[in-house]
Amino acid sequence: MKIRAAVLERSGLTAPYAESRPLAIRELELAPPGLGEVMIRIDAAGLCHSDLSVIDGNRPRPLPMALGHEAAGTVIEIGAGVDDLRPGDQVVCVFVPSCGACLSCAEGRPALCEPGAGANGAGTLLSGARRLVCDGEPVNHHLGVSAFATHATVSRRSMVKVDRDLDPAHAALFGCAVLTGVGAVFNAAAVKPGSSVAVIGLGGVGLAALIGARAAGAERIIAVDRVPAKLDLALQFGATDAVIADAEAAGRIREMTGGGVDQAIELAGAAPALELAYWITRRGGSVTTGGLPAPTAMLSLPAVSLVAEEKTIRGSYLGSCVPARDIPRFVRMFRRGILPVDVLLTHRLSLDAINEGFDLLRTGEAVRSVVIPA
Repeated sequence: MKIRAAVLERSGLTAPYAESRPLAIRELELAPPGLGEVMIRIDAAGLCHSDLSVIDGNRPRPLPMALGHEAAGTVIEIGAGVDDLRPGDQVVCVFVPSCGACLSCAEGRPALCEPGAGANGAGTLLSGARRLVCDGEPVNHHLGVSAFATHATVSRRSMVKVDRDLDPAHAALFGCAVLTGVGAVFNAAAVKPGSSVAVIGLGGVGLAALIGARAAGAERIIAVDRVPAKLDLALQFGATDAVIADAEAAGRIREMTGGGVDQAIELAGAAPALELAYWITRRGGSVTTGGLPAPTAMLSLPAVSLVAEEKTIRGSYLGSCVPARDIPRFVRMFRRGILPVDVLLTHRLSLDAINEGFDLLRTGEAVRSVVIPA
């Protein structure tokens, strides 16, 4: 079938993107679902820094590529081998497909699925196929989803079924921002009631972590960012303290906490932010990093302090989540008012306004914008 999609044909164009227009709205041919695949109508797709890092060239991907990975949609066609979904079901897309058979999947760590990572790097679905064509040439998939489009064909292993009555603009956020941020709090950092937590980097994922820390019962939540407006927003979302990320930030936080926080959660995606997280963590505390810095970024720390202070640094990809377990769990928390995911949504845009939407993300004016393709 013919669809409209936002396609990146060349990365590294200069901002503002409203002028350089790195994403072109193209008419593509979308193939029907193959074995183990599902075709969905995209009802909402979130704009994320993972998309932006492909646009600006920090995370190279095979081009041309139809971007977008955080989405909710409605099932319209089911491929062979899929027997647990029906047309009309609402699904949330997940940006790492899990094969269910590799060592990582067998250990209950689907975010680290080896075939899934290989397919994402190659720009294919989990099967190795590409289901998008433009002018007779194949178009690559972004993280197995390619959600900035009216429709998508996606592996069944890249989606989780959710309630039909959930607002798609809210449902979409559970596929990346909530999984990554809230998952980092509950699964990787294992924040306990009464603990002190610092969240560094207050984009959509960082603010999701902040509301997750509040839901987990953290007594003190310190929000850290370079942008004062984001600190103001963090205080509205439940942070107890806000600290500007400057050269004196580490000293201020150690002083105000009597030696550092129990857990620091870094979601800025920058090595200096991760270093800051380390220095503001108390003796015996832990650092969880879920940001994705440039592949060339390096981290330098005094090795002896890991032993002498018994600190822990842990990476968290996809919030260390099991999406089939955690998305329904987080949705239930949202419905009960424990996890106010709706506060993250600040803009609803048309597909044609997507370049302007990435300017909002780049400048920090938006927390989470969603494209409504229809």
